[in-house]
Amino acid sequence: MPPTDASSDTGPRAPTPAGPGTEDTLELRLPDELIALFRPDEPVTGPEPTADGADGTGGAGAADGVDDLLDTVAGWAPAATSLGSFRLVPVRLERDLALISRWMNDPAVAAFWELAGPPSVTDAHVRAQLDGDGRSVPCLGVLDGTPMSYFEIYRADLDPLARHYPARPHDTGVHLLIGGIGDRGRGVGTTLLTAVADLILDHRPRCARVVAEPDIRNAPSVSAFLSAGFRFSAELDLPDKRAALMIRDRALRHLL
Repeated sequence: MPPTDASSDTGPRAPTPAGPGTEDTLELRLPDELIALFRPDEPVTGPEPTADGADGTGGAGAADGVDDLLDTVAGWAPAATSLGSFRLVPVRLERDLALISRWMNDPAVAAFWELAGPPSVTDAHVRAQLDGDGRSVPCLGVLDGTPMSYFEIYRADLDPLARHYPARPHDTGVHLLIGGIGDRGRGVGTTLLTAVADLILDHRPRCARVVAEPDIRNAPSVSAFLSAGFRFSAELDLPDKRAALMIRDRALRHLL
């Protein structure tokens, strides 16, 4: 869990899929009995994605039935923002790998995400999530039809992060990077974080909190979360950084 990218106004990065000393559970499979405990009892409502992504969702996640742990991110409706219509579109590697890899090789991003290099590096990181049990869903952030950011929506209560704070069932975490240099440092991060937190709370009724853990030294990132309605909860000593635990509470939503 390396420090976040201040120049990109990002949230924290997901654990790297492999490497000595890193905490990673993305490649582990949860027992079916445990997964069943976290799945909603009722069917998830929303538009049915098509196998080829013709509905605009990208055809990942919900089409394969693998992201039940996150209430079918592919079916989440777009959010209206001050910047335009924003949507989370689950990643399809054959379509999106070149774009995400280019973002990861931006020096400002690479310094924190540590995924610079050939496309195979990004492929391995994203594929570990796509081939997993659905606890983390990588997405493009699409603004008015243009992919301009990368998100990972993940079950914080099922993540290594849960070892470091008093996690609650269905806590949902957010990782973010903004791809274009022109979109950084202009309040775009705050707008997107607000939209994504609202999407999570709208479409995950069992989730009472949206969480993040930016590096405590990353003042722009922490400020973006605060401006998006998150509160500073604690400082966490994570394996490779000291982080600010940021929480947005459903119970306080009416006050924002």
